[in-house]
Amino acid sequence: MTTSEPHRPPAPVIGRRTFLAGVVATALAAGCSNGDGDDPEPTGGSGDGAVPETAADLPPVPTDLPADVFALGVASGDPLPDSVILWTRLVNDPLADGGGLPEQPLPVRWEVAADERFDDVVASGDAVAEPALAHAVHVDASGLEADTWYWYRFSVGESTSAVGRTRTAPEAGGQVERLRFAFASCQNFQHGYWPAHAQIAADDIDLVLFLGDYIYESAPDPDAVRTHQAGAPVDLAGYRRRYGEYKADAALQAAHARAPWVCTWDDHEVENNYADDVPDGDAVSREAFAERRAAAYQAYYEHMPLRVEQPDGADLTLYRAVDWGDLARFYVLDGRQYRSDQACDVPLDVGVSCAEVADDDRTMLGDEQEAWLADELDGSDATWNVVAQQTIVSKITLPLGSNEGLNLDQWDGYPAARARLVERLREVDNPVVITGDIHASGVGVITDDPADASTPAAVPELVGTSISSRFPPDLVALVERAAAASPTIRYAEPHKRGYVLCEVTSDALEASFRYASTVATADAEVTTGARWVIRAGDPEPRAL
Repeated sequence: MTTSEPHRPPAPVIGRRTFLAGVVATALAAGCSNGDGDDPEPTGGSGDGAVPETAADLPPVPTDLPADVFALGVASGDPLPDSVILWTRLVNDPLADGGGLPEQPLPVRWEVAADERFDDVVASGDAVAEPALAHAVHVDASGLEADTWYWYRFSVGESTSAVGRTRTAPEAGGQVERLRFAFASCQNFQHGYWPAHAQIAADDIDLVLFLGDYIYESAPDPDAVRTHQAGAPVDLAGYRRRYGEYKADAALQAAHARAPWVCTWDDHEVENNYADDVPDGDAVSREAFAERRAAAYQAYYEHMPLRVEQPDGADLTLYRAVDWGDLARFYVLDGRQYRSDQACDVPLDVGVSCAEVADDDRTMLGDEQEAWLADELDGSDATWNVVAQQTIVSKITLPLGSNEGLNLDQWDGYPAARARLVERLREVDNPVVITGDIHASGVGVITDDPADASTPAAVPELVGTSISSRFPPDLVALVERAAAASPTIRYAEPHKRGYVLCEVTSDALEASFRYASTVATADAEVTTGARWVIRAGDPEPRAL
C-alpha cells in the first residue's frame, strides 16, 4: 500500500476524431522521432524490480521478435509530485499464449520528455519485461518537476510505442486553483463500443479515476454488439487474454495515453458479486476460487499503471490515497477483497427477514482498510476529500409491490460499516463520494443518520453510469420508482452510457454527466446531459 500525493495543468482542447487520428499517426511514426538532445542518465526504475544494473545486464533482443510489440498501447498512473508510473505490456497478438512473443526476458527502453517531439528528454532508462509478468513493465519515472505535463514512450529493438502524455501532481500541500478529472466504470466489451473513452481522450483533463469492472468475465455471446473472442477466463492465461482483448481497443488506448489514471476494481475483474474469498454461488470450492482470484489479481496488476506492490498469492493491496496539492485528496478504496459475504446469501433482499444485515461486525472494507482510511482522513488538510469507490453508499429502498427491497451487494447490505464511514467523513472538510458499478447515473446524499434516510444530508454522492454496460431493461421502471420515492436520491438516469467530468476549485465541485448518443457504434457523439454542483461547506448537491 502506498500513499501518493498530487496533480494538475491544462492542455490544448482538440476534437475527438482529430485526437484519435493523431494517436494513430503517432503510433506509426514514433520510431522516427528519437530527439536531438543528449541522452540523460537513467532515472527511476521498474515497479516490478526488473531494473538492470548496466546495459550489459540487459537481455538481447531476439532475432525472431515481431515488428510490433506494442499492440496494447501505453498508460500512466498514480502521479506524485516528482514521479509517475509508466506502463506497457509487450504483446504482438493479444489472444495468443504469451502474447505472441518469445518466452524470454526482453529489454525495454523508456523515455520521458518535456515536449511531444522528444527534443528535450528529461528522464530515461532501461527495464526488463519478464515473461512471468506477461512482459508487462511498470516504470516509476522519478526526478520530475511537480505539476508538469510530460510525454513518454517505450522501445524494444527497432519497435517504438505510441507516445503517451502524462503529468505529475502538484507539490504536497501546495496551493492549487483548479483540477479537472473524469471518473468512469463498467466497460462491458460485448455490450457496445466506447465512444465515452474517445471523448475522454479529447477532453482537457488532468486525471482519470476508473472505479471498477475494467473487464467482464462473461463467456462469448454471438448475438452481442461485439463478441468476446476468447473464452470466459478462469485461469491466468484466460484473464491475460481477456485484458489483451479489451486493451487492444483504440478508444481505450487513446484515453490512457491522454492523462494519468488512478484505478481500482470491483467484482467483474474476477467474478460477478464475489465477496472476499467467497465465490458467487456454489459451483466451485473456496480453495478453487482462491486460485481463480489469485490469477485474476495477477492479471489485473500486469495490465494497470499501478503504484502498488505485486500480488502476494491471492492478495493485492490496492487501496491508497492520491493528493492534489491543497485542493483534493482522493481515497481509493477496495470494496471487494475484504468484505463480508452478502447477507443471507442473496444480492437482493425482497422483503424477507434478513437479520444478518444488521450485524455490527459486518464489513465492506475490512479492519485494516478501515483503520487506514481513518488515519488518512485524520491527516487531511485538503479542501475536498473525495472517496473513490465502487458501490452505492446512499440508502435506496426499492419498492417491490407490497414489499421493500435492498440491494445487499451495495452499502445497504452493510449498514454498520456505512455508519462507521459516515462518522469518519463528518470529521473532514467537504467530503464527496464518487461511485460506479450500477450502470446508471445518479446524484444522492448520504444522510446524517444512515439508518434514517429522512435526516439531513451529510455527504453528497455522485454515481457515474457505465462506459458501455447495459442497465437491465426490466429494472428501469423499478429504479425510476425508487428515485421518485427515496428521500436520498436527487437525480437518476438509467438509460444512458458515459462518464462524469468534474471541475474542482476551492469554492465548488461541478459534475457534468456526459452521455454517448449510442454505444452501437464507435464514433457516436458525446454530450452533457446534466450538470450538478456541490458547493464548499454545503453537502446538498444542486442542479445547474
